[in-house]
Amino acid sequence: MNEFDLIEKVRERARASGDSSGLVCGIGDDAAVFKSATGANLVISTDLLVEDIDFRHNSTLPNLLGHKALAVSLSDIAAMGARPRWAMLSLGLQQEVWDSHFADRFYDGFFKLADAYGVKLIGGDVSRTPDKTVIDSIVIGECLPGRAVLRSGAKPGDQIYVTGFLGDAAAGLRLLERGARLHEEAAKETRESSPNDQPSERHPLDHLLLRQLKPEPRVGWGMLLGDKQLATAMIDLSDGLSSDLNHLCSESKVGALIDAARIPIDPLVRDVCGRRALDPLMLALHGGEDFELLFTVNPGNIAKLPTRVDGISVTRIGEITEASSGARISEGSRTWNLEPGGWEHFKG
Repeated sequence: MNEFDLIEKVRERARASGDSSGLVCGIGDDAAVFKSATGANLVISTDLLVEDIDFRHNSTLPNLLGHKALAVSLSDIAAMGARPRWAMLSLGLQQEVWDSHFADRFYDGFFKLADAYGVKLIGGDVSRTPDKTVIDSIVIGECLPGRAVLRSGAKPGDQIYVTGFLGDAAAGLRLLERGARLHEEAAKETRESSPNDQPSERHPLDHLLLRQLKPEPRVGWGMLLGDKQLATAMIDLSDGLSSDLNHLCSESKVGALIDAARIPIDPLVRDVCGRRALDPLMLALHGGEDFELLFTVNPGNIAKLPTRVDGISVTRIGEITEASSGARISEGSRTWNLEPGGWEHFKG
């Protein structure tokens, strides 16, 4: 049994457990959706970051970790087409981490990103752990009734898009694993700049490291796609394109055909991979943690898509097909099944 098998078992038990009045969408999407008394829908997501699984203290900075803890949950809200409004945050820290004043610097990064998107911290908890840091982030968003974008709405013929570049975060992780660290100038910039500042010219490796350590959630794209009802289905790319596309296809009961040549890969990733014997396409397909948005659009709405939102472009990479074909990828004259190859916590 892997983590997705467990999630499906829990999902079935939750469905059978009694009254679900007010629930629009529960387990199985990027966030749960509830009807509120005001008429809006509330969109709620939660994420865990665990030391030595999701991060290492010796390869990041407290303010970057605070940023990332909120960013991963903002990305889930964006994937539902909602506007983030409130957050709750719980920390489990070892005594020596507490004594290092880690928490103050962690919250500096958290609040800097929260302020950029008007998100209010409304609660949480702090506890002591025996040997690992654990972070639990909850974000609550809002959208108009019927505007939440689920994973289950894709139809054959819909076109598949992604925001930004894929593979940057995975390349950054490989660099961290090989001992690379941020230059002092880049580390200083992360402490002093705001999320909406244009970064100064960085060392190329710092750019990739920060795509892993300080991901930028595509909140603007998410809200636009939800508000304008342009996306038929959507998911954020946290586990990797291959895995997350299969999640979306499973929920929508469809297949997909991806054109490998259209997958947007940063030229910097190609350059770094070429010098380090890494395959940029494999990083883009299976690497994960880019926190870009993967979404589908009815052909009749393609002309309504803007070229950029918040400076981030989108790229059409394929088409939704009938379920019988499954998720597939083509490269030149060759086509093969795109099996989930992204991150799994428990491989069965």
